Amino acid sequence: MLDETLLDAPDALALADRRGLLRGAAEAGARVRTAARHASDAGIADLHPEGRPRTVLVAGPGTAAAGVADLIGALAGASAPVVRLRPTGVAPAAGALRWALPGWAGSVDLLLLPTTDGSEPGLALLAEQAYRRGITVVAVAPKASPLAEAVGGSHGLFVPMATAPNESPDEYAESLAASPGALWALFTPLLALLDRVGLVDAPPEALEKVADRLDRTAERCGPAIATYSNPAKTLAAELADSLPLIWTEGLAAGPAGRRFASVLAELAGLPALAAELPEALPAHGVLLAGDYAAGADPDDFFRDRVEEPQALRARVVLLRDRPSDGLTAAPAARELALGHETAISELEPEEGGDLETLAELLAVTDFAAVYLALATPGRPDHEH
Repeated sequence: MLDETLLDAPDALALADRRGLLRGAAEAGARVRTAARHASDAGIADLHPEGRPRTVLVAGPGTAAAGVADLIGALAGASAPVVRLRPTGVAPAAGALRWALPGWAGSVDLLLLPTTDGSEPGLALLAEQAYRRGITVVAVAPKASPLAEAVGGSHGLFVPMATAPNESPDEYAESLAASPGALWALFTPLLALLDRVGLVDAPPEALEKVADRLDRTAERCGPAIATYSNPAKTLAAELADSLPLIWTEGLAAGPAGRRFASVLAELAGLPALAAELPEALPAHGVLLAGDYAAGADPDDFFRDRVEEPQALRARVVLLRDRPSDGLTAAPAARELALGHETAISELEPEEGGDLETLAELLAVTDFAAVYLALATPGRPDHEH
């Protein structure tokens, strides 16, 4: 059960936030500006590529790297295929992870290595293999990490990962790869790079607009803003004790919805499913009619009230980044949900460029996941 009184107690939220998640969400705009500056200092703005890469390969551990790969795939997919190299290994520890280059990868491809750790021997080995095959390597990782030396030594380009103001690298290493700040620290320099190689339209002024949109969203979603006028707190309250079915529509909404499902599980301990419209309707339709349906009998006579708490009820979250007057499956989605008495939460960003609307969707959903993590008993941060 969500402790809704905690949502409107900013001091108590700050006390519960031992991992700095709220700060990471609130300072996302500042992180984008710092990361853009690091990218420029590393020489990305001065690059003069001879042509577009054939394929973009992305390798890195955890939720942040997976999110970066998914976002890049959505934004650059029309210009070049984006392939995430998934790690293998016996444990999720930095020393145990290994990555392998596809057999076809060669000098016309680009390898990106985003990581909040930088101590993974597997990534250093991958960078060395890529160098031997003539693949261009670009890494974003903590400044003093072993990967920084490995990439610099193999003639790649290294960008130090941006930390937030007043945040030491050691303190940052203790935070989570799923935190809101980590995503923007890794994603921003790679956006600047992909702009230079002609795969994504993300010039410096576009990154500044992203930072501004993140700042404005943080003002609307911050802990001092009451639940009734705070879209992130409202969404968190609506999703408590539910099974969120995140249905996305539009270019940016897909990766935003998949990331939301990941951080709900990793930060808030809440299972969620994400799917893109219109395929979400047949994929999740049976969930709306079965045991997770809103109309399922909560007073089943045979249910043991102690041993069998009430089951989760499905709730649809409609994430969209496309105007209502375009070709849309939203009416069919609403009809299906309401036909099964299932509640719907809708999130649609203000108008703007693709990157700005993407930033707003990521920011609101990141804040919502953080509020759920902080205000739900049994979560790591909740102290009540």
